[in-house]
Amino acid sequence: MHTPDQSSSWLGNFLTLLFGPKMLVMLLTGFSSGLPLLLTGSTLKFWMREEGLDLTTIGFFGLVGLPYTLKFLWAPFMDRIIPPLGGRRRGWMIITQVVLLLTLASMTFVQPAIHLPAIAALCLLIAFASASQDIVLDAYRREYLTDEELGIGSSIFVNGYRIGLLASGALALVLAEYLSWPTAYFLLGLFMLVGIVATIFAPEPLIETVPPSTLREAFVGPFLEFCRRPGWLSILLFILLYKIGDSMASEMLSPFWVDLEVSKPQIAGIVKTFGFVASIAGGLLAGLVVYRWGIIPSLFIFGLLQMISTAGFAALAIVGNHLPTLTAVIAFENLTGGMGTTAFVAFMASLTNKRFTATQYALLSSIMGVPRVLAGSITGVLATGLGWTGFFIVCTLLAIPGLLLIPHLHRVMNMTASQKLPVSS
Repeated sequence: MHTPDQSSSWLGNFLTLLFGPKMLVMLLTGFSSGLPLLLTGSTLKFWMREEGLDLTTIGFFGLVGLPYTLKFLWAPFMDRIIPPLGGRRRGWMIITQVVLLLTLASMTFVQPAIHLPAIAALCLLIAFASASQDIVLDAYRREYLTDEELGIGSSIFVNGYRIGLLASGALALVLAEYLSWPTAYFLLGLFMLVGIVATIFAPEPLIETVPPSTLREAFVGPFLEFCRRPGWLSILLFILLYKIGDSMASEMLSPFWVDLEVSKPQIAGIVKTFGFVASIAGGLLAGLVVYRWGIIPSLFIFGLLQMISTAGFAALAIVGNHLPTLTAVIAFENLTGGMGTTAFVAFMASLTNKRFTATQYALLSSIMGVPRVLAGSITGVLATGLGWTGFFIVCTLLAIPGLLLIPHLHRVMNMTASQKLPVSS
């Protein structure tokens, strides 16, 4: 039980941190991280289709996103090699951000219908530079913030990332409509200056541990260190299971809206715009809860809320396209999704050893994406066989194994801390 003075004290500390320079760095670098993704994804495909390219060609362009999945393969180089200017983290941040600015701006000089091989090469380079920027930004966030600051820092970073997605999605379409596609890409490329300026003025993290001394240590060390921890298998299992139900449900929402006969204006107004605002609010609320109660308890609370939000889609499938119910379900799902993502990102960051931050976080985030790819591939089969109500009930129940692992996870983390293993130092 906390006294009013104690409550006002922690809340005051939280607000000071929230509006401090560290969180400004998180917001701006999060924007820089989110900006490139859609410019080689859905936004690019929109441009290609307008230029008259066939669906098969457009579909194959999804392969340019492979660097985001494989980024752990070259993350050890970014742990081991220190650029001559800027330091171990800021040096790589500047390099990747300048490459992104130049390559995105270079899209001004090509057209999908005429320069397809050049666009493919440029997009692959953009995706590689963007994935590399993600590697070093994730490492920077872990090393720049204290354990106490990770929750709110992850929240602000994720919200900045979402704003970057909004710019490269909705804003890009508006610019292309009123100016042109080449001009839109040029202007959005200049938006990378946001991350560059933030990096120039941000401090290099002070790390007491010694970076890997050889490339062999940079490649092998992160895996050996992690596998020597007590309960490391249960940690990996939790990462695989925590958001599996939520991810599977999200994979089928677009066809669900169509079958539910939700109109395009409703999708734009409620699912996209209103949902975006709810996600931002969820991230901020999550930062407050994690700061107050810690990461592990927050994971349980948010996981339970995510489970309830998935069950809301099953209820919506029964009720049908009822506007108040639709709005409530979407708002709650985006709110809890933002909360769960914030705590999950903070949790994975807390697991990394600062000698190998870039490699271990890249690997953990790649593992986090496995359920979305593998389990997501069978969602259509499940929805067809079970119907929408049955499908969303299954997705709801799939959240239970991850929740049941949290008490064990709490014991494992306490055991690690008591043995003073270098999990995050």
